[in-house]
Amino acid sequence: MRVLLLSQWYVPEPETIVHPLAMHLVGCGHAVTVITGFPNYPSGKLYPGYRIRWRQWETRDGVRLLRVPLYADHSRSRLKRVLNYLSFAASASTLGLALCGSADVMWVYHPPLTVGIPAWWIGLLRSVPFIYEVQDMWPETLAATGMLPSDRVAKILSGLARFIYRRAAAITVISPGFKRNLIGKGIPADKVHVIPNWADENIYRPVACDSEQAISLAAQFGLSGHFNVMFGGNIGAAQAMDNVLNAAERLLDTPALQFVLIGDGVDADRLRQTARERGLHNVRFIGRQSADLMPHLYALADVLLVHLKRDPLFEITIPSKTIAYLACGRPILCAVSGDAADVVRNAGAGVYCPPDDPAALAQSVRDLYEMPQSQRDAMGKAGRRTFLTSYTRSILLDHHEALFTQIANLKNS
Repeated sequence: MRVLLLSQWYVPEPETIVHPLAMHLVGCGHAVTVITGFPNYPSGKLYPGYRIRWRQWETRDGVRLLRVPLYADHSRSRLKRVLNYLSFAASASTLGLALCGSADVMWVYHPPLTVGIPAWWIGLLRSVPFIYEVQDMWPETLAATGMLPSDRVAKILSGLARFIYRRAAAITVISPGFKRNLIGKGIPADKVHVIPNWADENIYRPVACDSEQAISLAAQFGLSGHFNVMFGGNIGAAQAMDNVLNAAERLLDTPALQFVLIGDGVDADRLRQTARERGLHNVRFIGRQSADLMPHLYALADVLLVHLKRDPLFEITIPSKTIAYLACGRPILCAVSGDAADVVRNAGAGVYCPPDDPAALAQSVRDLYEMPQSQRDAMGKAGRRTFLTSYTRSILLDHHEALFTQIANLKNS
């Protein structure tokens, strides 16, 4: 089977979906080509060793890559972000179409919504059906993160989304809530397939907190001798980390407690400055770390935090970090309502507190701090069991490949 993958982002950018999927397909004997941009996420600056060219071919782990030019940016500027999205859509629609070759099926990673434009155009002119992978709901995500300038733009994006949904051969979504959302927009239920995000079981696993690597990291980042409530991931508007700072202020009376925020994003520098100005010495910021280090850092966490702002959109999403937390066998504090809370609750893997409520977050941290260690350990083990039965990379990649084969066979029948 000849498979074409279309994604604005790809390794060495910190994505954990597209390249693993591509490698899995290559390992199953399929020929895989990826159309992507030049790496610049999340800083908006080109990675070392790259410069914008009219096209660049690479091969990674047997995957054939075509990089096409784009305007590199990941700032909070709406104009620059629009240029970033539209430039890739234009390049993929022209250069990608001309150079990608033939395919039996195409898989398209959304966001951004604009990637649906080259998906439709390439699918039309190359006669290749496409599967549309919805990781974020647009325009809802833009509204939730403050990037939506007007109701008029929302209507335009909603129309574009419906146009793309109707033309996709199949749509994959990461949560039951996303499927309900699409059905509510008139998409046939049998066209929408729920395939949740995975975590790589070869990377995300329980690690002893007294391992040599963990001890070294604890000393490096000041994690020893504390009850660590740890967050790992993007730090932006959607994560609403001001709520964490407000909770931390309520916990200053308990010196053993500290929040540990691992990652980067558009809000990270502002939050660091705010924490310094407010004297919040119980909030530690650690920059983005490589995936292979994360299990060793999570081993030093007494609690792992899932945190998003209060918004109807986030009630139907499951942040990918939720699955990585389950894999690492640590108890979870889920400050998100809806589907993510259901995953944690059904697994018996942790506790829930309402989002955007610093008093509730602070009290939940106190409750976990006072909870017997054996009870927290039981939560972590329950989460790990759920991960192994439902969320491993190998299980969910097989689901994707089966859908690819099904759609490709429809084309050839």
